[in-house]
Amino acid sequence: MTFRIAACQMNSRADKDVNLATAERLIDDAARLGADLVALPEMFNMLGTRTHVREGAEPLMGPSARFLQTKAREHGIYVHGGSMPILVDEGEAGAGKVWNMTLVFDPAGELIARYAKIHLFDIDIRGQVAENESSTFEAGREMVTFDTDHGRFGLTICYDIRFPELYRALTLDGARVIFQPSAFTLYTGKDHWEALIRARAIENQVFMVSPAQIGEHPPGKYCFGNAMIVDPWGTVLARAPERECVIFADIDYDYQEKVRAQLPSLQHRRPDVYGGKNLIDQLSESIQISRKYTRDELNERR
Repeated sequence: MTFRIAACQMNSRADKDVNLATAERLIDDAARLGADLVALPEMFNMLGTRTHVREGAEPLMGPSARFLQTKAREHGIYVHGGSMPILVDEGEAGAGKVWNMTLVFDPAGELIARYAKIHLFDIDIRGQVAENESSTFEAGREMVTFDTDHGRFGLTICYDIRFPELYRALTLDGARVIFQPSAFTLYTGKDHWEALIRARAIENQVFMVSPAQIGEHPPGKYCFGNAMIVDPWGTVLARAPERECVIFADIDYDYQEKVRAQLPSLQHRRPDVYGGKNLIDQLSESIQISRKYTRDELNERR
């Protein structure tokens, strides 16, 4: 019931070749130290200006995806590709933009899950940080869980962390570990990063795995770093120092069951009070459709 997850911290920039070389080194380090699954941060292969992102976007099974596939097969481990810019196919709603998309490969190199970021970071905190992701990215339309030899996992990306209903719905669909690869800004990260990750872990009694970007990237912006792995009690099992590196944690489902038995908050939910067929239950049902879509359609989209 125990397995090892590795989360990577990177300082990706606009040079894709350099980023892929760094990702390769970190994946190799994680595999050498016994990781069963390694997860990369948001936009691991390309973090720069909107022009950089658009020009660096690839088809679903482009060079960066094939790189992830090769590393998964080489080491016989699961590889969670953080996220990267993936072209929206012609004829699809949003054509001309790109997805901010996670790809997950199993130890045989098969693509077993993909998730496009649902919540786009459109904010303007005067004098501090301004972002308009929707000018470049198309918002995802599906939530995703997927099954592995190590149980069921859920997928989110960065800004999704501010929407607790998503994490509750993933939990209700059986996700025991939820990934949150990020490129959190320095300004918001210093106050909100740890608090949000630990809150999602505590309220859903899940393991949170949050690979991160750190440091400066074009055009002169800064990411907070502090990649973390947090357990269902909200304890920080691993935290990255202020450099590119890999952190590890052993995921213990027996411990998770103990937490859920001793503090059975998930069993104390009151959907009858929240209102008949409440929003969370509706969201949970939609995940099951998403997972089937992922399983049935991935090969056709490759």
